[in-house]
Amino acid sequence: MNGHRQAGRDSKTRILPTPEGVIFDMDGVLIDSHPVHRNAWRRFLASVGKDVEDEQLDYILEGRRREEILRYFLGDLPHETLVEYGQQKGHFFQEKLEEVRLIPGVRAFLHVLQVAGIKAGIATSASSYRTWKTLEVLDLNKFEFVITGDDVPNGKPDPAVYMRSCQAMNLPAEKLLVLEDAPCGIQAAKAAGIRCVGISSNGRAVALSNAGADYVISDFRDLSIERLSALWHTITSSGVASTP
Repeated sequence: MNGHRQAGRDSKTRILPTPEGVIFDMDGVLIDSHPVHRNAWRRFLASVGKDVEDEQLDYILEGRRREEILRYFLGDLPHETLVEYGQQKGHFFQEKLEEVRLIPGVRAFLHVLQVAGIKAGIATSASSYRTWKTLEVLDLNKFEFVITGDDVPNGKPDPAVYMRSCQAMNLPAEKLLVLEDAPCGIQAAKAAGIRCVGISSNGRAVALSNAGADYVISDFRDLSIERLSALWHTITSSGVASTP
C-alpha cells in the first residue's frame, strides 16, 4: 500500500500518494563531495607512496566504507593501520571541507518533505565523525535519524544500514524510498526490500539503472510534492527502472 500525506497548506486539501519516509545517502546525494574526496584520496595515497590513475579513483564513487577503499588500494592491512590511515585521509578531506557543496535543490526538497509530513533520514557509509561534521558545517538538521558506516557491521552493498533505517523510522520497507548515487548503495537498498531512486549528479545514470534503480533523476531541482507523488506512482506501479 502507498503512504498518503497532505501536500501543501493552501485552501484546497490535496491528498497525494507518496512514500512515508525518504532515506538519503550523503555523498553524491545530499552533498557534492566527490571532487574533494578524489583529491583527498590522491593526496593521502601519494603520502604513503601509492600513485593512482584517475580511473582507479573511480572506485571511491562506489559508496564503500573507508576501510574497504584502503584495502582496495593498499592490500590487507592490520586494524591499527586502517585506523591510522583513515584518520590521515580524513585530515586531507577536512582541509577542503569548505569546498563541499549541496546537490542542487536539496534544501528545497527537504522543505517539501517537511511540509508534507514525510520523514527523512540519512544512511551513509561515511564515518560518524565526518558525517556529523559535514552536517554541522552545511547546516543540515532536518533528519529523523542518521546512520553511519560506524553503526553497522558491514558496509553497502550489505543491506544492514537500510534494514536499520526501517527500524529507525518504524516503517516497513514498502513505505520507504531510498535516494542513492552508487551502484552498491542501490543494491543494498533493494536487498533490504526498499524502492530506490538513483541520483546521477556524477553522470552515472546507466550504471545506476543497471544496478537496479527503480528510477534515475539528475538532482532535486523542481522536485515538488506533485512530482514526488508522480515518481512514486511510477515506480510502485510499473517496477521498471527508467530515466526521465
